[in-house]
Amino acid sequence: MARDKTWFGNFEYQRKEDLMNPIQKFYCRIYQNVLHLALPFLPYRKPEILSSIFALPDLFHEKKISTVLLITDKSIRSFGLSFPLEQELKNQDIECIVYDDTVPNPTSDNVEEARKLYIDHHCEALIGFGGGSSIDCAKAVGARIARPKKNLAKMEGILKVLKRIPLLVAIPTTDGTGSETTLAAVIVDSKTRHKYPINDFPLIPRYAVLDPYLTKTLPPSLTATTGMDALTHAIEAYIGNSTTKETRADAKRAIELIFMNLAKAVHDGNDLDARKNMLEAAFLAGNAFSQSYVGYVHAIAHSLGGQYNVPHGYANAVILPMILEAYGEHATKKLAELAIVSGTSRDSDPVVRAKAFIQAIKEMKSVFSIPDTFKEIREEDIPMLAKQAAHEANPLYPVPKEMNAKELEQYYRKLMEDGHGN
Repeated sequence: MARDKTWFGNFEYQRKEDLMNPIQKFYCRIYQNVLHLALPFLPYRKPEILSSIFALPDLFHEKKISTVLLITDKSIRSFGLSFPLEQELKNQDIECIVYDDTVPNPTSDNVEEARKLYIDHHCEALIGFGGGSSIDCAKAVGARIARPKKNLAKMEGILKVLKRIPLLVAIPTTDGTGSETTLAAVIVDSKTRHKYPINDFPLIPRYAVLDPYLTKTLPPSLTATTGMDALTHAIEAYIGNSTTKETRADAKRAIELIFMNLAKAVHDGNDLDARKNMLEAAFLAGNAFSQSYVGYVHAIAHSLGGQYNVPHGYANAVILPMILEAYGEHATKKLAELAIVSGTSRDSDPVVRAKAFIQAIKEMKSVFSIPDTFKEIREEDIPMLAKQAAHEANPLYPVPKEMNAKELEQYYRKLMEDGHGN
């Protein structure tokens, strides 16, 4: 029996026949290396940043846009967060059509409903207003408008949109998803509950409004989980094998800002400096993973979001330290570097620093009352969930250590709320 042992030694051993074979690993690495070599030639771009929602009417007038579709959710509107913008647009003779039925993990039905509104009202631009779900929904609407004869399921993966979408403005009201700067939209198929990413350059918003006043009313629990979502983006981008000088710098700065500001933002929502710094961190982390991708934390979180509607940031926060431990020696060097960046440890031994960094994340979870397990996971679902995660991650995500579906099953069992978890 082969022993797939990490330097933490706390995961079940895998049978040799269950491990990813060398040919599969070689294929994954070749695929990732080709994408990495192509990075300098791909049309990555960053959105232009606006600091206030009140800059938008002038922008739309400049672009000769008179009707926009604002995509958000019921909770955003119940807090009244979008009303000032809606009123300002009305005052400036810009018609604002609102779709507010987006759910926490946006579905293909959400996209089609919003797309119908866009077409019926002859809209000329899109606004994604809210968390990552609303912004992702707006991106997917844009993709469907650009490719009306191609359904969303056929756009799963990379470079399946290929056409310019309507002008898209992203306005995040959370400090974490980074969707305002990425080329990805994550959608749940309404019929199958399969959750999948659509990745293409036209989906990068043209403008991102980073307005800290919009995040003031975010509850502490959501501030914590969305902030840890940004942390997950930055860490997975940094420890992967397809980094660049720019993405490494963005990821490190994001991690530094999160360790310095997240607790402040959680404990005092009115701390606008902390809120502003967290918005910057989320933006930088989004830039980093747009080019350097994420890893198995996201793949597992997406499968749980699709099957059980677990909020994405919350899922990432729960899963993150477990998968970092699972990578073991394959991620030691880079995690040790992040220990220094975050101020966690300066020990001379990189293994000690890497463990200290993971322990700091566990302590962060504890302070924010984020658990280690999910009550939703059912044993009979695990093979299917693991297959979904492996399908998403392999060969696209340049993870420190490749794993197949069989190998991933043990982590779902550790995440079960029935005594399997820690």
